[in-house]
Amino acid sequence: MSDCVEVEGKVVSVLPGTMFRVELPNGHMVLAHISGKLRKNFIKLTVGDRVKMEMTPQDIEKARIVYRMRSSEPAARPSIPKAGFAPRKTFR
Repeated sequence: MSDCVEVEGKVVSVLPGTMFRVELPNGHMVLAHISGKLRKNFIKLTVGDRVKMEMTPQDIEKARIVYRMRSSEPAARPSIPKAGFAPRKTFR
């Protein structure tokens, strides 16, 4: 796209055919599809993900998702207790 506008948004709903309903910061809703790079690298999108999109000034109802933003907080990993752990016995 030669004259595209980059915007950020939040995925509101997942639609069939790798289409997504995305809400822009100003409240506008757009219909977006994922780019080939995201398909190639098996990037999964779910409701609540922040994404970066490209839109053309001619059609502001549709967009192409080009990047999934990383979450600001790290995912909490449950701690696994190490009780009952015994080293492996070696036999000679």
